[in-house]
Amino acid sequence: MHHQWLLLAACFWVIFMFMVASKFITLTFKDTDAYGARQEPLILTAITEVEKIHVIKEKSLLEEFQTTGRGLSEDHLHQPLVHLERLELLRNMCQDTSLRNLTHSTISKFVLDRIFVCDKHKILFCQTPKVGNTQWKKVLIVLNGAFSSIEEIPESIVHDHEKNGLPRLSSFSDSEIQKRLKLYFKFFIVRDPFERLISAFKDKFVHNPRFEPWYRHEIAPGIIRKYRKNRTETRGLQFEDFVRYLGDPNHRWLDIQFGDHIIHWVTYVELCAPCEITYSVVGHHETLEEDAPYILKEAGIDHLVSYPTIPPGITVYNKTKVEYYFSGVSKRDIRRLYARFEGDFKLFGYQKPDFLLN
Repeated sequence: MHHQWLLLAACFWVIFMFMVASKFITLTFKDTDAYGARQEPLILTAITEVEKIHVIKEKSLLEEFQTTGRGLSEDHLHQPLVHLERLELLRNMCQDTSLRNLTHSTISKFVLDRIFVCDKHKILFCQTPKVGNTQWKKVLIVLNGAFSSIEEIPESIVHDHEKNGLPRLSSFSDSEIQKRLKLYFKFFIVRDPFERLISAFKDKFVHNPRFEPWYRHEIAPGIIRKYRKNRTETRGLQFEDFVRYLGDPNHRWLDIQFGDHIIHWVTYVELCAPCEITYSVVGHHETLEEDAPYILKEAGIDHLVSYPTIPPGITVYNKTKVEYYFSGVSKRDIRRLYARFEGDFKLFGYQKPDFLLN
């Protein structure tokens, strides 16, 4: 009997040691890049120098965010490095006093009107036109329960704020606004600033949808009257006229006349106040294929809805197109345009165009 107990005890000891060894192996070789991993990054002896640099850089970023008091949530600290870098760049540029006039804005009613609310899933989305916003609005419409799927939403409903079931943040009381800004998941999408302006020009003044005649018949003539140099020119609004208007330091008197239609070409700073509102994620149009699923997952809604299929190549930055459009614009006018949009370039890591470096 005594021998049986000894044998049983020995078996239990072997099993216990095996469990300890398995746990040690798991902790040592766990994938540190696994999504949502909460342990400190481990630098294994077999790691390459490039990987080591990325791990060390990620640790320094995490430590810096933790010590700055910027208000990043615990979830922020486990984002992929590219999103951490975007938020770090945004924070640094917001703190650059030399750029303050270009990067800061008040959280005005104009800004609050741009932010759409999904209370059911605690999400705020700031609209930045000409960067795929229609699709994001469809996502929120489904989440708010107005339609059961994106495919069911008529195009005429998406931008009809009386029917699409998307409340604006401006519709809430001050205390309710502050509560949502503090607690909700907040995001917006950006795009190369100059390419976005080209997209706005083509959409509103060249193709001009039938249901938006005011761009061609009211706004375009207003710009032409003030900014066209050749008064004998009878063509419709040209891109150089548009650039001259946008780069004019006194553009605001026309902006007031145009009303909310200016949302298609004003800066991201004016639209979303990114230095005043602590956004959870800033997506980029150029990497939307990766950013859209990431945003859905971070917001906790990836199991409920998918971002619509993105046609191949549609989000790729088209340098040739940008250079073509600006080839007919004077350097003086381009420099004035860049001076206005420099904050957008700097805040979101877009490079100054080559044709401005010469």
